[in-house]
Parts: sequence; structure tokens; C-alpha cells
Amino acid sequence: MRTPSASPPADRAERPRVRIGALVPLSRPGWAEAGRHLLAGLELGVREADDSGGIAGRPLELVVRDTAADPRRAAAAVDELARLGVAALAGEYHSVVARAAAARADALGLPFLCSSAVLDALTERPTPWVARLAPAQSHGWRTYADFLLGAGHRRIAVAAEPSVYWASGARILRDHLAPRGGTVIDLDARTLDPAAVCDAVVDGRATALLLLVGHPEPAVSLVRAVRRDRRLAEVMIGAPAGQPEFAEWAASLGRDGAAVPFLRYLPERLGPLGARVATALRERLGEEPSFVAFEGYDTVTVLAEVLRTRGTDRSGTAGAWPRVAVEGTRGPIRFSRAPGVSVWQWAWAPTQVVDRDPAEPGRFRVLHTG
Repeated sequence: MRTPSASPPADRAERPRVRIGALVPLSRPGWAEAGRHLLAGLELGVREADDSGGIAGRPLELVVRDTAADPRRAAAAVDELARLGVAALAGEYHSVVARAAAARADALGLPFLCSSAVLDALTERPTPWVARLAPAQSHGWRTYADFLLGAGHRRIAVAAEPSVYWASGARILRDHLAPRGGTVIDLDARTLDPAAVCDAVVDGRATALLLLVGHPEPAVSLVRAVRRDRRLAEVMIGAPAGQPEFAEWAASLGRDGAAVPFLRYLPERLGPLGARVATALRERLGEEPSFVAFEGYDTVTVLAEVLRTRGTDRSGTAGAWPRVAVEGTRGPIRFSRAPGVSVWQWAWAPTQVVDRDPAEPGRFRVLHTG
């Protein structure tokens, strides 16, 4: 039995490396904390793939580019990585950025396994080049809407900033809630300050306020304003996009940030592989890994398997999406063509609605599964 090593043997290290381009938000205005978790998962996946023999004896190399939540920067990075000869692209957290990257990858004929972005229409047309691990937004946000209905919320205020991603989320919620007796009250987070948002929630008789806004601002200011408004003591604050998952949320808001339900893509219990990877990610990050870190690890697991079995030819990699059958940290991964989704899709990663426990904000409570 081979003992894993920290670095590839000398003979393998001298062979040409198989390069994977990694798109990750590592600086502002990107969500750098999510990017750090995503990169930790990608790096751990590469290390373990190399410990298992690499790609036909060739070591993997991750070529990382910081997208900083900028679609144009991401598209330029795709062009650069293609020129560098990467076998495939991986990563990205922000949906609008991933959409720009996917468009360039499709145009260049470069395989792209998107880790975390959720927009249904990741490309304008169906493409053979792009696959995705994260659930499509329509799947996750309908699950969130079902949670709202089950919790008795029928009048829901939505404070949103302008973005294709936020607009898509609000539309999914509205379309799912309306036939079931729910009403969505739209609030423009650009023009309303936190006090005005609180007034609008009261005037609209909403029992829930969803934050479709950036973090830390204006999300932190909105949460604090609602928590301090006695008129809104019974109003639930929600953040379906997942801001409360990360330690920065808890550090900014303390107990005010508890009891804010959000979407998380993890099973209720991790299996043996997931538990082992969780331990390794915890050591690498110095904190509990988010679902985004698991997405990063699973991305490399899939790509390594495809590259081992199909070779490093780009068309061969893209042609392998419908034949993938890989055990991931959160369950068996296979790709298919999901209705309304333009890319090869894992349908679906485990989906939960969770929040931070008010009695112990470092602990998460599972409120609903989809």
C-alpha cells in the first residue's frame, strides 16, 4: 500500500504538469472569505489527487486567478488561462462573474466546471463545455420559499440591490409564492436607508424581511436596524444567498446575526469521505469549513477523475460530463440536462435551510431540507 506524501516523487515532479485554471474571488469587492474557502477546497483536492498518483503519473498544478467579483476581469483571466494551456477551468463563487467566465469558456472550447455559482442561465445557450456542481438558483430558492410557507410567512418583504442574481432570486420567490398565497413586497435597498426599510416592512405588514444585498454593507446595517426596532420584534430576517454561513457574519453581528435562515448545500450528516475532508479543511482553514470549501474539493475530485479516464484533451473532457460517476463529499455526483438549465448540472447537491442558533451562534440549526 502506497503511503501518501506531501509532495510528488521526484520522477513525477519532473514530468509536465497538468494545469487546471482556478477562478476565485480573493479581494474586494469580491466576497474574499467565500473565495478563501473555495480555494482551500480546490487546493486540498489537488494535493490528494497528487498523493493518489496524479494524472497518469503527471502532477496537477492549480493556476489561480483572482476575479474580485469583476466579470470583465474573469473573462480576461479565462483568455489568459486558455493561452497558458490549462486542461480545464474550475471554481468561481459569484454568479454574474461565473456567467462571464462560462461565456468565454464556451467561445474558446475550454471545459469549465463551475463550483459555486447558481444562476440557472449560466450561459445564453446550451453548451457542452460547462458543467456545474452547485444547485441551480431555481432549485435552491424554491426550497427556501417552501421553508417560508411552512413557517407561516405569507407577506415577505425583499430588500434588494440591482443585480441579475438578486433580480433572478426575487423572481423565483415571487413565482413560487404567489400561487400558494404568498406576497412579495419589493424594497429598493439603493434608495431606502435602514430606517426607511424598517418603516416599509411595518407598513407592508410583512412577517419576514429577506436581504438580497451585499455583505458586509448594507446587510450588517439592515440587520442591526431591524433588531433594534421594537415594531419588528416578531419579523424574521432571512438571507437565502448564504451570507450567515461565514465567520465574518458572526464577527460583525454577534447574536444579532443568529436566527437568520439561509441556504446551505450540505447533507444533514457527512459520510466517511465528507467527514475526513472536513477534518483536513478545518486544519487548512483554521475554522469550520463552509459548504463552499466542499464544493471546491468536489470540483477537483471530478476533474481529476475525468482527466485520468479521458485524458487531457479538452474536447474529451467536455464530452465526459454525461458519463461522470464520482463519489463526492456530499454524495454521488452525476451530471444531466436539467430543465431550464443551460449547462451540465449535478441535480442536485443536498440542500438545507439553516440558521445560527441564538443560544450558541457558532452552532447551526437545520430548519428545512429540500
